[in-house]
Amino acid sequence: MYSDKVMDHFRNPRNTGEIPDADGVGTVGNPTCGDLMTIYIKVKENRIEDIKFKTFGCGAAIATSSMTTELAKGKTLEEAMNITRASVAESLGGLPKVKMHCSNLAADALHAAIEDYKEKNKKRGSKNEI
Repeated sequence: MYSDKVMDHFRNPRNTGEIPDADGVGTVGNPTCGDLMTIYIKVKENRIEDIKFKTFGCGAAIATSSMTTELAKGKTLEEAMNITRASVAESLGGLPKVKMHCSNLAADALHAAIEDYKEKNKKRGSKNEI
């Protein structure tokens, strides 16, 4: 059974959509269950200024995506990298064991977006040095 918080984030997801000029984008999927998540971030002065998500999946996948964006918004990149599958599930009041893989995807998509941002900045930095 899902907690009230999971149901709230499923019925009223926060930060949905995409950021066309995102600084970082992370997409992850699970071929077993068919869930697919993309997280978009805008970064200003090493903080996640804006964050959005698009998720194709079950209610738990949508809820964990929503909660992950809530947890990450306003955080430094380092703080956001510390958001884990366990912290997402805990923030939602728990998830059924069979749905725990969904929270793994949300945290992984966030981490992938941050890594994408860092990689893009590394490339920009090297161009500026030439």
